[in-house]
Amino acid sequence: MNRFKTAVLLTSLTLLMVGLGGAIGGQGGMYLAFLMALAMNFFSYWFSDKIVLRMYGAREISEMENPAFFGMIRRLTVQAGLPMPRVYIIPSESPNAFATGRNPEHAAVAATEGIMRILTPEELEGVMAHELSHVANRDILISTIAATIAGAISMLANMAQWAAIFGHRSDDEEGGGVIGTLALAILAPIAAMLIQLAVSRSREYMADEGGAKLCGHPRSLANALRKLDQASHLLPMQGARPATAHMFIVNPLTAGGIAKLFSTHPPMEERIARLEQMGR
Repeated sequence: MNRFKTAVLLTSLTLLMVGLGGAIGGQGGMYLAFLMALAMNFFSYWFSDKIVLRMYGAREISEMENPAFFGMIRRLTVQAGLPMPRVYIIPSESPNAFATGRNPEHAAVAATEGIMRILTPEELEGVMAHELSHVANRDILISTIAATIAGAISMLANMAQWAAIFGHRSDDEEGGGVIGTLALAILAPIAAMLIQLAVSRSREYMADEGGAKLCGHPRSLANALRKLDQASHLLPMQGARPATAHMFIVNPLTAGGIAKLFSTHPPMEERIARLEQMGR
């Protein structure tokens, strides 16, 4: 059901982008927006993993450097039937982890130095099982594509506003009138953001469930999430960016109040409750 929902949401994002292109430039604008979506998806497919690893200063490690952590990843990948991913350490005291890569054959998992210090081996295993579940489901690629298209929609919406204000077409011409274009330019980014959030939250629930089954200890993952949530508020990650927040197991951006409604992650209380229910 979650996979079907994700496919529908990604299709909706693409159609929203194409519709916005049509509002700006009629049929030609629709074709251009569709080509933009294809180009952005191509770029995300091939280069998003390299960009995000470099962005956070992640350093690839060998089994000799950290045999316990490397061995844990190897054991989990064998259990999951996955190829061995590249393993990275992020030089940050803020405890967190993420996975990236366009498919299981080109995957990487990364953990901060801080997460190694505050979690027990069982809790860390639950976190990495969560990340490998993302790898198995190709979640990071899907979420990255969703974020990329949502960003493009915001850019097109800005163009549409200027086109509506300074354009010279009448309401009868192809592409729509000024009022309709302005309305779409205002509503499209909001809709795109909500769709992106729905995609990201849906995949997080799936990874929690898959990770709990893979490590065999749902409560260990629940305990890890509780610790990480508390620590992320006390020690937020320096240099964390909204465009990549969806990749981490817990949101690296501290937000409170109404901002929580627009978080890329589901409510932590709900995630922990689901895992504890699995562990009964």
